[in-house]
Amino acid sequence: MVEKKVIKTDKAPAPVGPYSQGIIAGNFIFVSGQVPLDPKTGKMVEGTISQQTEQVLKNMQAILEAAGAGLKDVVKCTVFLKDMNTFSEMNQKFAEFFKDNPPARAAIEAARLPRDVGVEIEAIAIKR
Repeated sequence: MVEKKVIKTDKAPAPVGPYSQGIIAGNFIFVSGQVPLDPKTGKMVEGTISQQTEQVLKNMQAILEAAGAGLKDVVKCTVFLKDMNTFSEMNQKFAEFFKDNPPARAAIEAARLPRDVGVEIEAIAIKR
């Protein structure tokens, strides 16, 4: 039986529904989809997709750190974009956070994202 442990940190946005920021199951870490919500102010980061992507990845990083891992441990990301025309801008910021050995990734245009944000990213990582 694989043990399931909830990840909780105040350095990332608190869940706004019946889900966890992340879950550790065995050696896997599942990070819920993160949106560009600043946990310090409680406000969405407005602006470019680059600025929004940066906040999303900072939130993801905080959750991973609370689980005893980091971005280097991410093996798969799924990126949801409001507009696929912003892919290049998101991709440039994504590359800044995943410089070496980037994870596998899918990018999908979604008809609508929570709170009408421009980007949401979920991740799977390995706990070492």
